[in-house]
Amino acid sequence: MTDAALDQLLAPFRSAGMQHYGEHVTQYAHAVQCAALAQAAGAAPALVAAALLHDIGQLLDDAGAAAEHDTVDARHEQRGADLLAHWFGPAVTEPVRLHVAAKRYLCAVDPAYQAGLSAASILSLVLQGGPMDIEEQARFCAQPHAADAVTLRRWDDAAKDPHCAVPPLDSWRPLLASLLRVSAQP
Repeated sequence: MTDAALDQLLAPFRSAGMQHYGEHVTQYAHAVQCAALAQAAGAAPALVAAALLHDIGQLLDDAGAAAEHDTVDARHEQRGADLLAHWFGPAVTEPVRLHVAAKRYLCAVDPAYQAGLSAASILSLVLQGGPMDIEEQARFCAQPHAADAVTLRRWDDAAKDPHCAVPPLDSWRPLLASLLRVSAQP
């Protein structure tokens, strides 16, 4: 059942992973680069998995095109976390759910951070509510997985190198299998 669950989990990357959504890399390459950065940093396995899967919500019903083409926020972080909750616990799902909030937080507390965002990230930032105000920052920081989400967000922004060689998606199957808590179908 583990193989079937992993096949189902990774199917969106196989069917829609070649989308770019305004970036210089495909969603597939972005996901694998992000996981490779997390692994190279010595992150816990659950955070590596979150790095790999953080944008899976972009691949559902072409949600990634919503900002670029429809100028709406499809809330890919929530959609992705909801999907991943079928297989993983909060150590994976919460950094995924919070990675957009982490961008908004970083834009509020680090003036240089926003200047380094890609054009696609700047567009989505506006649609996602812009930099957090003081009260939003406090609520964000109080969440148990906020620090992991900020770390994930920094890898997310760095994982956009079109020339980066990374391991294939299937090389992450053992790590994902080790973290599966439920083999239920979504």
